[in-house]
Amino acid sequence: MKQFIELNINGEAHEIAVEPGDTLLRALRERAGLTGTKRGCDSGGCGCCTVLVDGKAVYSCMTFALSVRGKSITSVEGLAVGGVLDPIQEAFIKAGAVQCGYCTCGIMMAAKQLLAENSKPSEHEIRHAIAGNLCRCTGYQKIIQAIQLAAAAG
Repeated sequence: MKQFIELNINGEAHEIAVEPGDTLLRALRERAGLTGTKRGCDSGGCGCCTVLVDGKAVYSCMTFALSVRGKSITSVEGLAVGGVLDPIQEAFIKAGAVQCGYCTCGIMMAAKQLLAENSKPSEHEIRHAIAGNLCRCTGYQKIIQAIQLAAAAG
């Protein structure tokens, strides 16, 4: 049975209809029309669906939409403000850290949490922060360089 809930997504209120078992991923993509968050494994194993809930990286495929009412949700669409890219987005472009791009949004969201908590992470800390995000195209080096660039940009 569908019910209407209000979700705070990227600083805006969205009233959407959800089923009790709907995931946050489904609510974002199919109900709110925010398709930057990607559907991958549907089991929390790849990280391409990573979003921030109250500043913490979560797998949206493993999070019920009903459980995030009253919380602040940030998807990749919420990184850029007023048409200005977030330093993480700029750094990924500058470092050439995008190949197919499928995993990129989830990795950027994990990096956003990391840099919010630790503005000068070591390479080890970066690797640890993105360990839950799989990229099948790269060897992660350019991704790590991008996060280091974003950290340096402050």
